[in-house]
Amino acid sequence: MPTLYFTVLFVVAVVAMVGTKLWLASRQIRFVAGHREQVPSQFAGTIALTAHQRAADYTVERTRLTMIEIVVGAAVLIGLTLLGGVQSLDLAISDWLGRGYAGQIALVAAVIAITSVIDLPFEYYRQFVVEQRFGFNRMSKGIFFLDRLKGVLLGAAFGLPLLFVVLWLMNQAGSLWWLWTWIVWVAFQLLVLVLYPSFIAPLFNKFEPLKDEALKSRIEALMKRCGFAAKGLFVMDGSRRSAHGNAYFTGFGAAKRIVFFDTLLARLSGNEIEAVLAHELGHFKRRHVIKRMVVMFAISLVMLALLGWLTQCVWFYEGLGVRPSLIGGNSGLALVLFFLALPVFLFFVTPLGSLSSRKHEFEADAFAATQTDAQDLVNALVKLYEDNASTLTPDPLYTAFYYSHPPASQRIDRLLRHA
Repeated sequence: MPTLYFTVLFVVAVVAMVGTKLWLASRQIRFVAGHREQVPSQFAGTIALTAHQRAADYTVERTRLTMIEIVVGAAVLIGLTLLGGVQSLDLAISDWLGRGYAGQIALVAAVIAITSVIDLPFEYYRQFVVEQRFGFNRMSKGIFFLDRLKGVLLGAAFGLPLLFVVLWLMNQAGSLWWLWTWIVWVAFQLLVLVLYPSFIAPLFNKFEPLKDEALKSRIEALMKRCGFAAKGLFVMDGSRRSAHGNAYFTGFGAAKRIVFFDTLLARLSGNEIEAVLAHELGHFKRRHVIKRMVVMFAISLVMLALLGWLTQCVWFYEGLGVRPSLIGGNSGLALVLFFLALPVFLFFVTPLGSLSSRKHEFEADAFAATQTDAQDLVNALVKLYEDNASTLTPDPLYTAFYYSHPPASQRIDRLLRHA
């Protein structure tokens, strides 16, 4: 493919992506704001108008911030690629460290650092302005910056060795380096799943065994009925950072844990907690986690094979504003350009992933209705929608494109059929 054609294709894709994102966001704002003054009839007896309006305002505020992020993100992407940002970084770093592994790792790290620094003000504003304004933020500024520092250190501890291995394979493993890299990537992902519950998550939150014996007995009975074995039931101090509530499974194999936010336990009844957990167990029984992992690994294999081909194409580099070195050492450059450009093209398949995820949520709800009273899950969901200020009236197109969970009305309608 000639360089100019690829540049034009990239620009068209960026414009289409940004335009679609802004159009969908503006639709969401108009639709939510347009339904702000009346609670949907389905929820008229359970959610107050003031709570509905708060959720609408919260959704609009977050979406407006997202629109600014979209524009800034696109400008940064063009600046790094077509306007020569990566080219300048590559030249400066190669003059300093050469084109060996140190220089290539430094280039990747520099691009990650730049994009992270640009994202930081948005994260700060979201936490200490938007979340604060709506009563969700419980995080101090010290915890906010400490979390980011821990994230950087963890990223360096895990990411730098992985990056070195990938670069080594790209240079030493021949034309099938991408296949060996995929094997390393899969092993790395599985390792993180095993390590996360016991070693990574505790760096950010405190986890204590569930002390409510009555609730613990109910949950253990539910797990036994569902054939699920977990290493433990834990309560996480989610209230230290946010008023949002949740429950989730974490870990892999024998390291699986069930984790409840303390905010969730404080809000829901025993029956409702059991119903929420039954939903999560539904994902396990329907093998959703395994299916998602298989899809993710299959996609990563295809993407790495694509990268393996693109690294040999001069138009790939030049079409994104970079001249590869004639003496080699372009592996780090290829990685940077690939992972900058890839989200632009993958954006257009976002609805497929969202559709699959919503399907899994419906299946997990249906399973929960066979193990607990469906009305208990409905009651729990209504409380969570209200407590988390989740809008009850999202735009249908925005929902179809982005939502990983079905809209409240659709989800509850299906559950009530099982009640």
